[in-house]
Amino acid sequence: MAGQDYPPRGPDALMLQLKTAIRDSEPIMKSETAATESVEPAPKTVPSGWRVLMTRERWTEVARIIFTGLMALLYWQQLIPIQALWVAVAIGLYPLVKTGAVDLVKERKIGTEIFVTIATVVALSGGETVAGAVLMVIILIAEFIADLNMERARASIKDLIGSVPQVALVRDAGGERMVPIENLRAGDVVLVRAGEKIPVDGTVVGGAASVNEASITGESIPKDKSDGADVFAGTIVESGALDIETEKVGADTTFARIISLVENAEAEKAPVQKLADKVASWLIPVVLIFLVAVYTRDVRMIVTLLIFTSPAELGLATPLVIIAAIARAARSGILVKGGVYLESLAKVDVLVFDKTGTLTANKPEVVGVEMQDGTLSEADLISLAAAADRRSAHPLAKAVVNYAARMKIDVPEPEQYEQLQARGVKATVSGRTVLVGNALLLREAGVPLSDAIEKGGQTPVHVAVDGKFAGVIFIADTLRPGAREALAKLRATGVKRMVMVTGDNEATARTIANELGVDEVRANLMPQDKVAAIAELQKQGHRVAMVGDGINDAPALARADVGIAMGGGGTQAALEAADIALMKDDLARIVSARAIARRAYRTIQENIFVGVGVVHVLGITAALMGWIGPIQAAILHLGPDVLVFLNSAKLLRVRIQDV
Repeated sequence: MAGQDYPPRGPDALMLQLKTAIRDSEPIMKSETAATESVEPAPKTVPSGWRVLMTRERWTEVARIIFTGLMALLYWQQLIPIQALWVAVAIGLYPLVKTGAVDLVKERKIGTEIFVTIATVVALSGGETVAGAVLMVIILIAEFIADLNMERARASIKDLIGSVPQVALVRDAGGERMVPIENLRAGDVVLVRAGEKIPVDGTVVGGAASVNEASITGESIPKDKSDGADVFAGTIVESGALDIETEKVGADTTFARIISLVENAEAEKAPVQKLADKVASWLIPVVLIFLVAVYTRDVRMIVTLLIFTSPAELGLATPLVIIAAIARAARSGILVKGGVYLESLAKVDVLVFDKTGTLTANKPEVVGVEMQDGTLSEADLISLAAAADRRSAHPLAKAVVNYAARMKIDVPEPEQYEQLQARGVKATVSGRTVLVGNALLLREAGVPLSDAIEKGGQTPVHVAVDGKFAGVIFIADTLRPGAREALAKLRATGVKRMVMVTGDNEATARTIANELGVDEVRANLMPQDKVAAIAELQKQGHRVAMVGDGINDAPALARADVGIAMGGGGTQAALEAADIALMKDDLARIVSARAIARRAYRTIQENIFVGVGVVHVLGITAALMGWIGPIQAAILHLGPDVLVFLNSAKLLRVRIQDV
């Protein structure tokens, strides 16, 4: 970052801090060799946050583990009586018993704490005193490491809250003064200099600057801002200075909404996570009871089986993956509102796209002119049409005016102007009566016109001058840059069908679809028709993702298995209407989002395989064969815990291919 030495913030900082958590705790598995990376890796250095995470409660836990382990060692050396060891074990078990009981009563969940408690009690009562104490210490260490790193991941997200300045320099009639953010009101003018962070959402009313908006859009290239430009809280002025009229502050800013979405995303569990929770809570205890009742009365074997039927690995299998995937997506300007949507996106086989503003850039341009009056030149026609349209806000009118400017054609000011709803405009330009609009406008004015001139995929704008048909200006929406490549990559990931749904006419829609390679077109649709189209695809057994602008397409976004909104810099509608919001209108972000989702889903499957396959199958088998005892089981149990953690955490930094 340019300017002063401000600490990294935003999604980049989130990524940095998560990576540090992994680097500080365990070595990361080597990243895969791969091609193009869809999300750039973060820099390698960031201040450690262990001091923040090591609260008084955690230091107490460390002391409890050390004390219990030391007492077990002293008893093994016959330096203390067994009663002292019992006291130490009771101290060590207290938090586990408390947590396990709360989970059992409130959530009806049988977790690792219950298993460790039962295993320790059985071992002590059955004469395996040292084994019981040692296995408890080892499991406590594993649980402490997992809890600390999970909290580290969560804390790195929460740290985003502190990245927006808490005071602002305000200019008013009394001069310049520092004001707490909570005291700012809409309309206040805030001054932000080079190297400083913008504290509010607002509009530039003075100055010019280059602003880094990576925390909002994921784009590292700064954007130039001047009068009238929108700016967002949490972004950085890299050079120049700005006077910003405040529009939103605090929790209402785009950055605050992003923080809230990312912070709350973990609560939306993916179906695979819910399945793992159910397996951990009910299936394993049932199997355990069966094994203990049928196969053995050996206390040593019972303790060993209890260790290997602990659901610790299943508990770790998904949450850290979800946090890592959401953080990685956020760093790239992709907001995922929960793990459930990651899994849905990974399984999608049909993509439905809105046309205008999604597949096209929603920037109509003049693509051709057809003359009908030999007494006028093309430049004359464009000059008169642009003059008539210059006061209109219609996108087609703007396209004509912009074309005239691009061709450097002089455009006079109209003497009279009238907007005709759903038809076009009527104006007097240089003493001449000019009509610009659709064929109906000309017919109603009595202008001789045989048939409306049409060209596939282009909108005709008819022009009449002094009651005579003068010509037609053809306008077409431009394809969104990179749309064709993005759709091709999405198809390569396993998307079977691509469907365009639009309110536009059939000819225009099919022209765009043919250029992009879209399989199916459904045109002339109202919002409710788009919802029906998605419902029909779902009835056919497809998992459907809908991509739209987050406003007009809100009902369809809600109906799809996963709704993806083109965010346009973080508009309110885009954040609220969809399950995934792209903070930059770039279809390539969908490719990246799907790549991250598929990788996350695969990682969860690997974790469950390791947790169930390695621990719950091989461990139980080894215990039943009498190959290992409680202490060996506790040591072996620690390995899969670490493997699951490392496999989850590597999602933060491995290369992820788009296809």
